[in-house]
Amino acid sequence: MSTAYADAPGAGAGRRDAEATRAAIMTAARHLLARHAHGDITLKAIAERAGVSPPLILKYFGNKDALFSRVMNFEADVEAFLDAPLHRLGAHMVRHVLTGHAERGADPVLRIVFAPLHGEQGEILRANFRSQVSGRLGERLTGEDAGLRAELAVSMLLGLGVMYGIARGPHVRATDIEEIVDRYAPAVQAHLTP
Repeated sequence: MSTAYADAPGAGAGRRDAEATRAAIMTAARHLLARHAHGDITLKAIAERAGVSPPLILKYFGNKDALFSRVMNFEADVEAFLDAPLHRLGAHMVRHVLTGHAERGADPVLRIVFAPLHGEQGEILRANFRSQVSGRLGERLTGEDAGLRAELAVSMLLGLGVMYGIARGPHVRATDIEEIVDRYAPAVQAHLTP
């Protein structure tokens, strides 16, 4: 809530406050998109979750559709998701998914799981995911069946994310993240560097 009304006159808000406010709005929209159908989400609900006023959302994004077109894009998220050398990428991605849930309540890449809730917007979400996440991963891989191996690795990560963050499997959640990385990453890595 520290970003609430950060751009109000006299607040001494600078560029960092504006960026933090935009980030809070995006985080709130992602959170709601992961739990509700696109058509059921209001600007008011996003504003309340972000700790800002609805007019501030309009100031930064123009309208709800413009905001959600940014939320349905994975470009910014995939940078962190794939940010490791190929020989260590499996462990990095497993850790990224789990720490995303543990520290932020969700990993942004996992919002693809909720695409069926969003009608036409779900198709946009799916297309973006295929090209920006599994497609980008496939481009990094060498050898035969790179696209298939990328999709299999990503599906393993989605399954882990669902068990950890959505189904909240008690054994997975009670286990130290690094132990899960040690157990799970080799299977993911086997698709990346067979």
